[in-house]
Amino acid sequence: MSGEDGGAWRIVHVPGRPPVPPDQQLTVNVVAAQIEQPKLTNTIIRRLSQIAPLEDLHHVKRVKKKCIEGGQIQLSVILCLAPENGDFDGIPCDVKDVINSYQLSPFVAKVCKYAASSKEEWVEQCKLWPTSYHPPTYNISGITGFSEEDSQSVVSFMKYALELAKSHGNVVVNAAAIVDPLSNQVIARARDEVCSWQTPKTEASAECGSSGGPRQVETSISCLHPRWWVNEQTGRSSSFCHPLRHAAIVAIESSAARDRRLFPDVRYKDESTIEECVLSPANSQAKRQKTDANDVDNDDKNDTAYGNGDLSSRPYLCTGNDIYLVWEPCTMCAMALVHQRIRRVFYACPNPSAGALGSVHRLQGEKSLNHHYAVFRVVVPQDVLDKVVLSMISGS
Repeated sequence: MSGEDGGAWRIVHVPGRPPVPPDQQLTVNVVAAQIEQPKLTNTIIRRLSQIAPLEDLHHVKRVKKKCIEGGQIQLSVILCLAPENGDFDGIPCDVKDVINSYQLSPFVAKVCKYAASSKEEWVEQCKLWPTSYHPPTYNISGITGFSEEDSQSVVSFMKYALELAKSHGNVVVNAAAIVDPLSNQVIARARDEVCSWQTPKTEASAECGSSGGPRQVETSISCLHPRWWVNEQTGRSSSFCHPLRHAAIVAIESSAARDRRLFPDVRYKDESTIEECVLSPANSQAKRQKTDANDVDNDDKNDTAYGNGDLSSRPYLCTGNDIYLVWEPCTMCAMALVHQRIRRVFYACPNPSAGALGSVHRLQGEKSLNHHYAVFRVVVPQDVLDKVVLSMISGS
């Protein structure tokens, strides 16, 4: 567990694609040509859009406009992707017809392969060929910055997760807290429950630097070493051992249990029990139905602790909720959060060995997924981490 120097908390957005130095962006070759008669530009573009659309280069503008001596405008147009062998004989026949019809002189140009993820990248791209730049348009607060009130809320919930991660016996575990941003309340919380016993000799260690020198604490953080249990000794006695019960998974289970408790009468139409719904593949596509919550008993003291928000209908999984994790989740946990329709993921410590949201992989940028959440790293001041580790060592 390591923090950064300085006494200020910081919230850093983790984009779905690793940042690329502007001058190191990947490029592809295209065949372009200068348009000698500007009045024909629209006609040429319409024809090319039909016969040679730039399917994978939607961010690249078809026409390049350049101001030359005398204030005149020079126009160039992308005809098609360049043949792999660089030979113009490989240009599609329809494109050749356009070249001949309008007496164009083709040449090879370079364009950036991917859309710019920052304004700095976009400026560099346009030096090669004009591209479009669209700042992130997630309908999620925080992508373009947090207000003072929102920042304080994020820091408060991360402190809550850090406190939750404290464990007796000089052992560090991961912790998760699912938060309803509408009520600003924790609705589910959990810690790693892979094993009920902890054996420091076989666990990894995490360190937290301090003014008095580095301190070592034994760790049992499931997401850092998702497959540690494969190599564990088999003759050990344990009252409980389950390799899938990472903090995020247990928190999701706790959230689902809360839903069932708050909405006891809500069931899938075709199933009488939850077990039947899980075991029946024929009904696997069933969706939760909305229901009136007038009959829901919300007097339980545990439910009151979770918050008294609007319970007019049973929520669909964790849609719209945020989750706070001490450590960056592994791929299994990150995918579980996708399926749960989590809105934002906050974590404090990177996971260099198996992190799925920035350190090793960036699942949040996988286009094939049917849901995407925003990811943020909450940079915790080193002195705060020191206090957390000291309390873990003392077992308080």
